[in-house]
Formats: sequence, structure tokens, C-alpha cells
Amino acid sequence: MSHAQAAPTDVVRVIGLVKRYRELVALDHLDLAVRRGEIFGLLGPNGSGKTTAINCILQLLSYDRGTIELFGEPMAPGRYDLKARVGVVPQQVAVFDELTVRENVDAFCALYVRDRRRRRQLVDEAIDFVGLGDYARFRPAKLSGGLARRLNIACGIAHRPELIFFDEPTVAVDPQSRANILDGICRLRDEGATVVYTSHYMEEVEQICGRIMICDRGRAVAQGTADELKRMISLGEKITAEVGELSEGTLERLRGLSHVLSADCADGMLRLTCEASAHNLTDALGVLTAAGVRLGRVWSEPPTLNDVFLELCGRELRD
Repeated sequence: MSHAQAAPTDVVRVIGLVKRYRELVALDHLDLAVRRGEIFGLLGPNGSGKTTAINCILQLLSYDRGTIELFGEPMAPGRYDLKARVGVVPQQVAVFDELTVRENVDAFCALYVRDRRRRRQLVDEAIDFVGLGDYARFRPAKLSGGLARRLNIACGIAHRPELIFFDEPTVAVDPQSRANILDGICRLRDEGATVVYTSHYMEEVEQICGRIMICDRGRAVAQGTADELKRMISLGEKITAEVGELSEGTLERLRGLSHVLSADCADGMLRLTCEASAHNLTDALGVLTAAGVRLGRVWSEPPTLNDVFLELCGRELRD
């Protein structure tokens, strides 16, 4: 599968997007720019506005205010020329149960490509791309969850869209299928497609997305590469140590170190969170050694995207 190359530009540009449901503000002056040829991650808790934003961009939802451009042109409900350049892989598997794998991919491709010979070639390529060649005559009910997700992807990309939206494409699939899907998304990017990717799996987003936007309550709260986002938060390092007995006094001395944000000990495991500093580990080990604490394994970890997400969006549960 290949895509025509074009001059570098923003494939998606959203300015001041507002969407209200009566009193609820689902999107609150959201700005968004996605560059050609990148995988752009869209993160946020449930109800943050991710799916609403995508549906507005695709003109599946009306909105109250704002401008949306795709490929440098104003997007509107009647712009079928722009819509034909876009592919969508929804969160729920959306295929026809009574059709085979091949018939499903052909049905979706036929929405954009009328020439049968051309379509046959595109359908073959899409099925090969997601590794479903051995299942082409199966009906969806016979496929595992991971294979059904791959069929969903084939249906969304068969017409070779330049811009593809993936909404939680790896929910409830096995690790092998997840790896296959992520590899496929990276191959689409390498072949020229632009990808907007939403997921709850932080490690996936960190693995494949060049830039990431974190949304909360309809607004963008942070944007940048994974490394840039990690530098935005106070947490710089997490230190974990297997310890024997640890007195409250030693714990208080650890909490009193200049760059320590928190220190807790439970079930023989000491956990420190620290600001960025070159001396966190040596300072902590100095306190523990002076107190005669018996140590097992000790390890240090940099912050993860999940730490960024929890610090920026809070830890309370969302519906």
C-alpha cells in the first residue's frame, strides 16, 4: 500500500472548536494540528472529548463554534471529496455479519472505489496487509477478537486513505494481535499515511506516537512528544527498594531529602517519588545505610506517560 507524498503541512487543523450538549460543554475551544506523515496520539479520560472531537472533524456531529480544515481546505458535511481521503477504524467492530471477510472489505471499499478491477486489487492488498489471507472466506462470527479487529482495520484502510483515525483499536485483544495492529499502524505511517490514534493504553501511545495531546474536560491540557510531556510534571524519578524493617524516623528522614516528593513503605517495599536530580539515588541510599537498613534489590525508573496523565488529569475515576 502506498500513498502520494505532498509538501509538509498540517493535514488536520482545528481552531477554537466548541461543542455543547445543553449545559454540558463537551469541547471547550479545542485547538488541534496534525502534521502530514505523523502518528498523533489523542489521550484523555472517559468523557474528555476525544471521540466527540473526531466525530466533529469527520462532520458526523454538528458543533457550535470553530473551524476545521482537512488537507488545507475547509471541512463541511458535503465535502465528499475530502471524506474520500479519510479512513476511520472505530472503537467497536463495525462489519456485516452475513458477509465474508473479503465481501466485507469489498463493501467498504466500494463506498469510495467504483472500478471493480481496481477494487479487487485494493481489497487483496488490504487483506494481505492485516494478515487475513487465510480467513478471506470466513464470516466475522468465526473470527477471534484479534482477527475481528484486524478485519475492522482492513475495512477502514482498503481505499488507501491519506488520513486515518484509529479509535481504541486494540481494546480486548491478545498481545500477539496488539503487536500486529501496532506494527501495521507504523507501516501505514511509513508508507505515507497520517494517523490520529486514541487509546487508553499509555505504553502503546508512547511506543508509536510522535506527538501526543492530552485532553481533559474538552480542553487540551498538554501537547508534545512523550519526553516533552514528561518534563512538564514535577515527578522526575521513581525509586523502589526491597527493605527489611524501616522505622518511621528513617522514613521521615527520606521525606526530608531536598528532592523527595513522597516516601512510603508497605510489605517490605520502599517507594520514593522524586523531582529530577542527579543525586536522588545516592542521597536515599545514604539515609538507608546510615540507619542500618538491610537492602535487597534497588531500582530507579524515569516517569512514564501514565504518570504524566495522572498528574495532569487527576486520579479520580471517570464514568
